[in-house]
Amino acid sequence: MSDSDERLTPDQLRELFLFAALDAGQLDWLAEHGRVEHRAGGTVVYAEGEPATCFFTLLSGTVSMSRRVHGDDLEVTRTDQRGVYGGATQAYLGGQVDQVYLNTLRAVTDAAFLVLPAETFAHAVRTWFPMAMHLLEGLFFGMRDTQTIIGERERLLALGSLSAGLTHELNNPAGAAVRATSALRDRVAGMRHKLAMIADGRLDGSRLHTLVELQEEAVKRAARAPQLSPMAASDAEDALADWLDEQRVTAGWDLAPTLVAAGLDTAWLEQVREVVGQQDLESAVRWLSYTLDTEQLMAEIDDAVTRISTLVGAAKQYSQLDRAPHQVVDVHDLLDATLVMFKAKVPPGVRVVREYDRDLPPVPAYAAELNQVWTNLIDNALSAMGPAGTLTLRTGRAGDLLAVEIVDTGPGIPEAVRPRIFEPFFTTKAVGEGTGLGLDISYRIVVNKHHGDIRVESAPGATVFRVLLPFTAPARATDAPGR
Repeated sequence: MSDSDERLTPDQLRELFLFAALDAGQLDWLAEHGRVEHRAGGTVVYAEGEPATCFFTLLSGTVSMSRRVHGDDLEVTRTDQRGVYGGATQAYLGGQVDQVYLNTLRAVTDAAFLVLPAETFAHAVRTWFPMAMHLLEGLFFGMRDTQTIIGERERLLALGSLSAGLTHELNNPAGAAVRATSALRDRVAGMRHKLAMIADGRLDGSRLHTLVELQEEAVKRAARAPQLSPMAASDAEDALADWLDEQRVTAGWDLAPTLVAAGLDTAWLEQVREVVGQQDLESAVRWLSYTLDTEQLMAEIDDAVTRISTLVGAAKQYSQLDRAPHQVVDVHDLLDATLVMFKAKVPPGVRVVREYDRDLPPVPAYAAELNQVWTNLIDNALSAMGPAGTLTLRTGRAGDLLAVEIVDTGPGIPEAVRPRIFEPFFTTKAVGEGTGLGLDISYRIVVNKHHGDIRVESAPGATVFRVLLPFTAPARATDAPGR
């Protein structure tokens, strides 16, 4: 800083819009406590993250203001307007917030500033404007608390929506398992009845043993039976039904579909007739049919239970139950778990494409919160596309970072809107359809908590949200996404 004792007069201070409404006594006080300092073009006036010690008002020259995003300085604004200000703008809040510079100010050209020490600026605001001070405090902390509350509600609404979809997905296999179990009970009862008729003494041990072998062979043939076309299956069922009618088997048309689906034909059933005889053929055929139905129903139950287990596993992966908050994770597992949670919300006309680089190593992360990011980005992509389109999830490397891309084929984000999409409460959705906090929450989780970056590129038919995550944990982790 300059050691100059250059000061502004009260009349010169009144020319600055920030101080134009102050009375003579206040202007005299500022003239006494403020000093003029000069900065050479290309130098840093103050740097983001450093203790906020001074309040700066531009007197002449051009300055630029920037924010640090994953090690890169992103210029937010550039101006030569006399009277603009920056620096310790929250000094009046004292120890209630961290007193650090929220951005970096650079002198683009040689520049002059009116500089007030932070404590002096804070004293002036608190003393001269007590009512405004209360309003500002209420607004600042009220907005922060409101943002926290609405952010939690945003999470709950998203979770509620996904839970409803998950319940629907669980209901389908659960209902299938219940129906299959009920039908299985009937088939087992029928099989016991037919077995009693076959084994009531009319078949000797050798023939009964052969019949059991044929039963086992029928089960094996069913397991490897080829899938017939509808026309071929219909022809085969007609042929088998005719043969059963010729053998005087009651309602052969009802048995034929099960037998054909299992790969059984008239030649194979001839073996059964030779073993049990014409008299017991119907009982034997029905017993075999019950056996095949039983195998099919057990396969349906197994499939339903597996689907339920998979959905429950995905829900646990999504919610990260019974896991440490910070852990090393495979982002592909998190993405897949989130997609499972979204299954009921993906319209039939939307195609989901996964382009994963499976060679990527795991990354240190707060997994449950990353899932919140994927949820917000996927939900926005689906909303943008409507009933049809392609949702692409892509992973890869971007230098020393892991990149996750969520791509949709929607109409794109208008260029005028794009700079504001990460602002709290900003939304392009209709009233009642969004709080405008999804992307703000995502930004804070990725940037503040994971020390990564989130970027967007958009054109009609191709909107890409790119999340960048470091492969290694930083030396000091932030404990709260909003800090």
